[in-house]
Amino acid sequence: MSQTTVRQAANDWDKYIRDLQRSTVVDQSESQEEKLKRIKRLEANDEEWFKYYFPNYYSSEPAAFHKASTKRIMNNPEWYEVRAWSRELAKSARTMMEVIKLAMTKKKRSVLLISASKEAATNLLKPYKLNFENNNRLINDYGNQETYGFWEESKFMTKMGCSFVAIGAGQSPRGFRNEEVRPDVVLMDDFDTDQDCRNSEIVDNKWEWFEQAVYATRSISKPMLVIFCGNIIAENCCIKKAIKMADHHSVVNIRNKDGKSSWPQKNTEAMIDRVLSKISWASAQKEYFNTPIIKGKVFKKIHYGKMRPLREYKFLVAYTDPSYKKRGDYKATVLIGKWRDEYHVIKIYCDQVTTSEMLDWNYEIMKWVNGAVPVYFYIEWPWIDESLKMEIKEANKRHGISIHPKPDERTKPDKYHRIESALEPLNRMVKLIFNEAEKETHHMCNMEGQFLALSPTSKANDDGPDAVEGGKWVVDQKTVSDSSQIDTIENYKVNSKRY
Repeated sequence: MSQTTVRQAANDWDKYIRDLQRSTVVDQSESQEEKLKRIKRLEANDEEWFKYYFPNYYSSEPAAFHKASTKRIMNNPEWYEVRAWSRELAKSARTMMEVIKLAMTKKKRSVLLISASKEAATNLLKPYKLNFENNNRLINDYGNQETYGFWEESKFMTKMGCSFVAIGAGQSPRGFRNEEVRPDVVLMDDFDTDQDCRNSEIVDNKWEWFEQAVYATRSISKPMLVIFCGNIIAENCCIKKAIKMADHHSVVNIRNKDGKSSWPQKNTEAMIDRVLSKISWASAQKEYFNTPIIKGKVFKKIHYGKMRPLREYKFLVAYTDPSYKKRGDYKATVLIGKWRDEYHVIKIYCDQVTTSEMLDWNYEIMKWVNGAVPVYFYIEWPWIDESLKMEIKEANKRHGISIHPKPDERTKPDKYHRIESALEPLNRMVKLIFNEAEKETHHMCNMEGQFLALSPTSKANDDGPDAVEGGKWVVDQKTVSDSSQIDTIENYKVNSKRY
């Protein structure tokens, strides 16, 4: 580490201490009786306790998942919980507040904090130590916790009688105990790393170490609390193994199943949009949606090229995948044409939007084509239900144009195998071409990310590839069937002819 980096880190911690001291002012006029009454009231309510003693951490009202998790942690001395929470959802901060309260109220006495390395674990333990040293409200109500002879960065003992020890993966925790008390709290935080998860043998060895060297340090007759914090960063990782063993686990993404912020009190939609716009779709899925992406298992790369003038396509297909099965899924609409033996994906829409916004894409396509070539509008069946019919009716009225997409009524086989069998050979032979003019749009970025993430075991969204497969299928059917079987819009124009 360079001297500049060391100085910056020191300055950051100095600022942390100053902010901590400023935020935890105490009422010097409070009588001893009032103080004891207040402490008793706060200890009876976890959220009020956190809010009073940690105002710099408790800067936003917690979400329901925060409160539910804390209730389980604080009410079950013998407990094993996994928090697979996205970045920016305060999993480490909330864990720290809970554990410090358990220590201050003498409910827990021996804490092991474990991370991927000794350095990482020590850094995660540092806020605990600094709060004991500089949090004026904790000191005022529970006394100065610093002890002599056992007050180091990676291990210390409070005067309330609780020890804290930081260790890294693979380091022996055997023998760590507070007098007769074996570890009764084990905190696993960011235990998985990207590099480790690339090697299944390393993951298995780390998990074996946790079960045998860490978990087995406990006393059988005394209750122990295990909290596993982290993101699901790989298909094979320790936190997924922990989920199988836990009494309870929660997987919380930056956005919920409805596509909205899971913690709106802190993270607004605009803030989330801003952050996600600056990273790739694959990175966003991994860091904020607990969906690790292994690129290129099926589609190694996407091919881009210049599209032909619209008049050179005999017809075009606009195919929509509405993805109503899970709220918050991506919706996708693609405009596809065939030129010689190539399939050209000319317009791409792929995003988390409302049904109304999804339908608007069809009108944008119609106006963009502007009558240069027939366009056939299709939508995945069975999603033409009464509510969608009403949405289409309203959209037709709103745009002053009549579009009635035809359902894709085929009985579809398994989605993964259908997409893989229909599109992978075309892509491998460079016969599936995406419009290079669309390459930098966020819709195409989403589409490309979903193609590259496709695999038999991936939980990543695949609505974009599903729409492309549907459009390609309709193109093939139209090529060999009577055109009278397919609804068409061919004569609509709005302004000058394109191309």
